[in-house]
Amino acid sequence: MLAKRIIPCLDVKEGRVVKGISFVNLRDAGDPVEQAIVYDGQGADELVFLDITASHEKRKIILDVVEKTATDVFMPLTVGGGIKDLDDIRDLLNAGCDKVSVNTTAVNTPHFVRRGAERFGSQCIVVAIDAKRCTGAAGASPAWLKNSSELRERLTVDPSAPGQKWEIYTHGGRTPKGIDAVKWAVYMEELGAGEILLTSMDRDGTKDGYDLDLTRAISEAVSIPVIASGGAGNLEHLYEGFVIGKAHAVLAASIFHYREYTIREAKEYLKAKGVPVRL
Repeated sequence: MLAKRIIPCLDVKEGRVVKGISFVNLRDAGDPVEQAIVYDGQGADELVFLDITASHEKRKIILDVVEKTATDVFMPLTVGGGIKDLDDIRDLLNAGCDKVSVNTTAVNTPHFVRRGAERFGSQCIVVAIDAKRCTGAAGASPAWLKNSSELRERLTVDPSAPGQKWEIYTHGGRTPKGIDAVKWAVYMEELGAGEILLTSMDRDGTKDGYDLDLTRAISEAVSIPVIASGGAGNLEHLYEGFVIGKAHAVLAASIFHYREYTIREAKEYLKAKGVPVRL
């Protein structure tokens, strides 16, 4: 059985790590390179950087952070935020990251995922899905979806349908897109995504645990790895993400940033409960 991965996440704003609740109320959480070195020493399997202010003029900041981090650590790096074209992917890979995470651009132009996978390989294309439970009317669909009856029927979320439904959001969790999260994950796999980074907006920053129903639904719908994200508050939540949510990896921020637990403690806990991890 493949080892399960523990992945700390660093939300980076203008060169600093920040943390908030449900994508807002951000507060400073340290220097990203220093944090990365600590996690590497603790045995993290990978590290995710999410550049939350990745406008064109600020892109150089995250490239510098990636270059410095890649020099000092040896675990794989994934970077997401503001990736708009293939040149952005190339620049990040050249700076030293191993994988890139795309969300808004994938929703605006789905075949960008296919082009990225064809040029750089599926193994380095991660599609990030920010999903929220449907409790009312869905958001407006992108133009390409409105113009395709086949895809509209296949991908549009129907909040009134039986069972639980989750809608995807873009622009850092600010814009509902009228697309069903589970169906979207399947479509992204078809277009060449090598991995899904799944964040529950309802749980992000709450420390109440992952949305296990959402995580399991997507993990069962695709054959590529799914990273559970959003809501980890203790080590039991990590265990639940693997065993109940059926995730291939779990991502956490606050519990590691603020030294509530170390990566080593998390792995020892999981190993004792029968989860295969690398120690």
